[in-house]
Amino acid sequence: MAQTRASADNAALADIFDIGHINSIMVLQGDDLILEEYRQGMQAERTTNIKSASKSLLALLVGVAIEEGYLEGVDQPIGPFFADYFARHPDPEKESITIGNLLTMQAGLGSTSQRNYGAWVLSDSWVDYALQQPMTEERGGRMIYSTGTSHLLSVILTEASGMSTREFAERYLFDPMGIRIGGWDRDPEGYYFGGNNLALSPRSLLKLGELVINRGEYDGQQLVAADWIDAALGKYTRSNFNPYDFGYMWWHQPVGDYAMHFAWGNGGQYILIFPQLDAVAAITSTPDVPGSSRDSRQQLFRFIEARLIPFLESNASAKNLRLDAVPLFVVLPDVQTLGLGIAVDAQAHQFVEQLQ
Repeated sequence: MAQTRASADNAALADIFDIGHINSIMVLQGDDLILEEYRQGMQAERTTNIKSASKSLLALLVGVAIEEGYLEGVDQPIGPFFADYFARHPDPEKESITIGNLLTMQAGLGSTSQRNYGAWVLSDSWVDYALQQPMTEERGGRMIYSTGTSHLLSVILTEASGMSTREFAERYLFDPMGIRIGGWDRDPEGYYFGGNNLALSPRSLLKLGELVINRGEYDGQQLVAADWIDAALGKYTRSNFNPYDFGYMWWHQPVGDYAMHFAWGNGGQYILIFPQLDAVAAITSTPDVPGSSRDSRQQLFRFIEARLIPFLESNASAKNLRLDAVPLFVVLPDVQTLGLGIAVDAQAHQFVEQLQ
């Protein structure tokens, strides 16, 4: 990542800190870091809880596991990874759920979010609790947003690789990219949380965005297969609660004339990818502050369209960036589906998910 900042006037973007509890923004366009601002004591290398934005990272790790031969592919059934559970609770329908179904939140399992979230995180086995949920939709049907579903992917990574999800992430992504973990919660059985409560810094989020926009390449190394990035940023399903499409744990929303792919965590944690503008943005916010996450998100997206996009267009023009040469990602057909989420305070845990 280049460390030279452009000379563009950034004053017009300062209003972003009036939205919600945003405390940092970093923007990379081409090889230039063109914007870097912090508030409330946040710093480039200070780690913060990125909440559900960690689900998007989890999807990258699944792609690496497939490329490295630990997993067969997205059509691989999950049953063998939970042999002990299914020996006690045989269920051919649930055993046939695929890794791809988990990645797109189309497993059909009832959500561990909403009214079940507190009970789930306080249970003795997050795996058993997630798998015990009834099949409320057909496998491959409507989207059911559930952190229990994404957590199963972390368990699968551990069982398939013989490494913890943290060890796997450090070996294949974090160490090669110079990313330091500030903290990462584990479930009662020791599995790292698949989809929440991972602490990374603004600079680390920007690096992950740079990895994605460069189709899996970082600092001359192909860390994630390019075709996996294309697949992850495809559109397989859609949330009925928001006008956003969903890929492999990555969201998509057009902003003006441009595509925007994004990782999204409760309270205002984002990695934003703008392929047509060759730009990446990382935004963090103070976590677990009461307030309307939905209102803040809507304000932010309006800000992106009205302020950030023109800023990127102007910078590209001033630097003569060849945006016509920037590769566009594969866009797959839309499927109208349902996503679920909720805010729950689970006693002392403060595990929070907002309606997404």
